[in-house]
Amino acid sequence: MARAGVTAERLTLAAAELADEVGVENVTVAALARRFGVKDASLYFHIKNAHDLRIRVALLALAELADRVAAALAGRAGRDALVAFANAYRDYAREHPGRYAAMQVDLDPETAAASAGVRHAEMTRAILRGYRLSEPDQTDAVRMMHSTFHGFVSLERTGGFRHTPRTADASWTRTLDALDAVLTNWPR
Repeated sequence: MARAGVTAERLTLAAAELADEVGVENVTVAALARRFGVKDASLYFHIKNAHDLRIRVALLALAELADRVAAALAGRAGRDALVAFANAYRDYAREHPGRYAAMQVDLDPETAAASAGVRHAEMTRAILRGYRLSEPDQTDAVRMMHSTFHGFVSLERTGGFRHTPRTADASWTRTLDALDAVLTNWPR
């Protein structure tokens, strides 16, 4: 029988909070059970295993980030939309490092298709339409944008920019300027 107050949703949120505190790789069923003051076995009524838990955290994070990006994009186009999207992405990764890391998990095609990842792609493509990009250029530009954002955020999170006195914020601004220039002058 399920313990009162323990639900899959509460477990997912607690796992997300734990991921932000100790890293998604350290989110285990045992650690979560300790947080709830229950035995590990009682959690298996709500989740399959630690992998299932990490998938749930990834889906939660994708949805949270999609909501944040959508709010940031409202009423914006062109460079303003690009910067709003990028800043929402970076801010989320800074505020929720474990959840952000969880979003990098490889989802099976069915789960991915039902996730908020689809919303991310749609919002990115909406930005690119403002740059007058159509297929197949949109796909290439989506991949370039994601690679740029993820690469910068990942390096920043792991201290990859500490070797120079120039701030990461200054480089981020220049990176977005360069990305805007590339998108504006996309090779035809």
